[in-house]
Amino acid sequence: MPYPIDKKFVIAVASSALFDLTESDSVFRQQGESKYREYQEKNVDNPFEKGVAFPFIKRLLSLNDSFPDEHQPIEVVLMSKNSPETGTRAFRSIQYYKLDISRACFTSGKSNFQYLPAFNATLFLSANLSDVKSALEMGYSAGRVLNKHFIQDNENDNELRIAFDFDGVLANDDSEKIYKASGGNMKEYFQHEQQHATEALPLGPVGPLLQKISVFQKMEKRKAETDTSYQRILKTAIVTARNAPAHERVVASLKEWGVEVDDAFFLGGIDKSRILNIMKPHIFFDDQMTHLEHIDNVPAVHIPFGIANK
Repeated sequence: MPYPIDKKFVIAVASSALFDLTESDSVFRQQGESKYREYQEKNVDNPFEKGVAFPFIKRLLSLNDSFPDEHQPIEVVLMSKNSPETGTRAFRSIQYYKLDISRACFTSGKSNFQYLPAFNATLFLSANLSDVKSALEMGYSAGRVLNKHFIQDNENDNELRIAFDFDGVLANDDSEKIYKASGGNMKEYFQHEQQHATEALPLGPVGPLLQKISVFQKMEKRKAETDTSYQRILKTAIVTARNAPAHERVVASLKEWGVEVDDAFFLGGIDKSRILNIMKPHIFFDDQMTHLEHIDNVPAVHIPFGIANK
């Protein structure tokens, strides 16, 4: 029987997102492929430093321990442009950090996002902007991790906090187009959103991720009801520039999509870092670089999608 990957919640993560490949990339760019191959062979038993997506991936995989009867419902697939030979170091690093990742795609220098549907991937994380843009153009959910270096993580913190912008991330960019078309006229924008307050927006590029996460949040709630000692792992939040009265459309959309979030922050132009630096999410998704430039201590993922990125 084939492995039932279609029944799994799968994240595809590039080695550039899971690990800090700054030194390796420098060798490749400055000394060429031959020296790069020698470098990786020489350091094959030296694990890579942790990358920006590492805290998110590690905690997500830990959810499998909470639901043993589901037979490992969460999978992470490593996507790498290395050859199988030079990619050996990545798998040894995975083993060193005790990450339950056994499936991979090595494409020897070529892009690999076209294989995402073969792995049933809900999300593709990479540090390569070109690959992320191409994946989004093909209709896949993808994001670019921004910070090259690992952000200090509290190993004793077992929660997995995931924060999302709304427009252009969870939802499509229909409302952002209205705002842009009005020349940034907030009165016109609010009027439009009030008129459509009960109409759900279509899902955006990261919407399917929240839908999958929401399924596990509901599973955790049921588990906590029968096991009072169980500590929930997942916590989700929306951190958006919207404010009242435009907030109602967010609520209507979440309801239509069948998802829930734990927290929502309607900031109305307040710098998002003021919330994120307190929340300390393990990953934050936003479609606008202007919202991410001031965030230094949070693993940030840019979604280069829609009108905001034209």
